[in-house]
Amino acid sequence: MNKTHFLLLLIPFFLTSCFKSEKQNETVSGKTNTISVIIDDQLWYGEVGDSIRNKFASPVLGLTQEEPLFTINQYPARLLEGFVTDSRSIIVVKKATADKFEIIRSKTLPHNTFRIYGKSVDDITCSLELNAPQIIKIIHDAEIQKIQEDNSASLLNKAILKNKFHINIQIPTGYEYMLHKKKFIWLKKEIISGNTSLLIYQIPLYNFKKKKDVVNAIVKMRDSIGKYIQGREPNTQMITSEAYAPYFSKVMLDNKEAFETKGTWELKNDFMTGPFINYAIIDPTFNRVLVIEGFSYSPSHQERDLMLELEAIIKTVRIDKR
Repeated sequence: MNKTHFLLLLIPFFLTSCFKSEKQNETVSGKTNTISVIIDDQLWYGEVGDSIRNKFASPVLGLTQEEPLFTINQYPARLLEGFVTDSRSIIVVKKATADKFEIIRSKTLPHNTFRIYGKSVDDITCSLELNAPQIIKIIHDAEIQKIQEDNSASLLNKAILKNKFHINIQIPTGYEYMLHKKKFIWLKKEIISGNTSLLIYQIPLYNFKKKKDVVNAIVKMRDSIGKYIQGREPNTQMITSEAYAPYFSKVMLDNKEAFETKGTWELKNDFMTGPFINYAIIDPTFNRVLVIEGFSYSPSHQERDLMLELEAIIKTVRIDKR
């Protein structure tokens, strides 16, 4: 075989390799909760940069250690947008001849690009102040969606939860049933740094509605369930930590009123502790409060992304119609 024939045989392999490489680049999705900020160094190390860090790197609520809302990677504006990063979220900030705030959504990377232009530093910081809540919500929702899409590739059998609680919920494989009571289920997944858990249970709606202090009612409710989560020693059930007040808000979940509670759990008479996120869903169809909670134990390791994964799982819940 001469050299010409040999090269002709190699060409299809090169083309296939390039095609695969392009496909792989299209599916790169970046790290969870990471945003790229394209901004000149002069702005980044000044008032504008301070504003960005205050808004997008503020501490996450309910964790046992301080972690930023998002991990921020900064790139100078002279680099091409979208070329320097595979982040799902990009914020472009720069001075311009006119003020502008723009959101560009794309199904391919990056998923969301936010452009904040201003004629002056004051104009840019004012736009950041005004638009940061919307940007944070869009990024958070995109992260939740990405996790749910990844989880959908391999899911736990839904039959037990559907028969027991009349719900559909996408729980990824890796979780195992630890405890199975009449109106209570505990699922757990072991990870390198510890474990994550899901609790699903229900209480009669009238018991909950007669409580005037909803936050206190939720704390007492989860503490009563904590008897099922025990440490190795006697009398070490899980309780809501009294050292940190839980964060509470009203939300909608599956088009139903729900109460979101974030806080810290601990084992009574023990040293184990970690964050939790609890959703108490008002479900008049089945005359109950359906409670789904996620909590993690990951000592000396980051908890932010673990809690986001649990939130993403919980938010797939869909309650059956009679």
